[in-house]
Amino acid sequence: MMKQVQFDRFGPPDVLRMEQAEAPQPKPGEVRIRVHAAGVNHADLAQRQGTYPAPPGASRVLGLEVSGVVDSLGEGVTSHSVGERVCALTPGGGYAEQVCVPAAHCLPLPQGLSFVQAAALPEAAMTVWSNVFQMGRLARGESLLVHGGTSGIGAFAIALARAFDHRVFATVGSERKLEAVESWGAEGINYERADFSERVLALTGNMGVDVVLDIVGGPYVARNLDCLAMDGRILQIAFLGGPEAPLRLFELMRKRAVLTGSLLRSRSDQSKAEIAAGLKSRVWPLFISGRLPAPVIDSVHPMEDVARAHTRMESSHHIGKLILVWDRELANGHPTAP
Repeated sequence: MMKQVQFDRFGPPDVLRMEQAEAPQPKPGEVRIRVHAAGVNHADLAQRQGTYPAPPGASRVLGLEVSGVVDSLGEGVTSHSVGERVCALTPGGGYAEQVCVPAAHCLPLPQGLSFVQAAALPEAAMTVWSNVFQMGRLARGESLLVHGGTSGIGAFAIALARAFDHRVFATVGSERKLEAVESWGAEGINYERADFSERVLALTGNMGVDVVLDIVGGPYVARNLDCLAMDGRILQIAFLGGPEAPLRLFELMRKRAVLTGSLLRSRSDQSKAEIAAGLKSRVWPLFISGRLPAPVIDSVHPMEDVARAHTRMESSHHIGKLILVWDRELANGHPTAP
């Protein structure tokens, strides 16, 4: 038996509760991970609220990224071994003491990173790599605009783009967050004090930005197009500002722009495996060389305080990733729950 977080109705954070459940058994091609830490994502909040259901066949338990130790191998798995320290993207089930995931979705713990830091990587790293660098084709000499610069995805997008020497702009909603993104090497724009599209054009001499990574949607879509360079790409990965947006098609055509969207969770296992392989070969070595810093951790919460972690994410006061741990000792050396 194991512990896991569950809920029996949709609603606010206090619907989450701890329960006992049978430990899962790995299927062919899977490994089972004894979870040390799990990342908190907006998708978890949406699933808890009933607006983002788990795909068919996936665990209803929340949690899309974990770090821990492999403790069992499914039939045919030769790429990993029992006792290996890994982080992994999960189809669900990360808020549990044990979770089964496709072996190809596991990555080794980056050298020098703790379980807490590694749990912040899979969802953000796969999202940024697949969107900004694969779909968005961010090329040498091009610039990137990141909305929600202090989110987990935003912070990693800034770090990875800067590691590849790209110019990065980032929107934030407070002076405290502005200081954070600027300390990470981005040119910050406080959208409470300035129109981000006008500011980007001013900073680029009216040339615009080449790629936009957008989690807001709604009214931001048209404004993204306003400050987009010729042949630019807008990558829509969420719509916290609303699912509908006005769009001037002539401007899209005039700029030869591309507007695309994607969801990571609904991608095929093979697609996720290919993204993971790209990270292992192109991104993980940057941790070893020191070009890519450790992920930014906002706070670490014991798993029994999961409702508190969700409440903090909903407040939008966080800077970086929120992490859940089963062992409180893992929080040592990291920011703890405010």
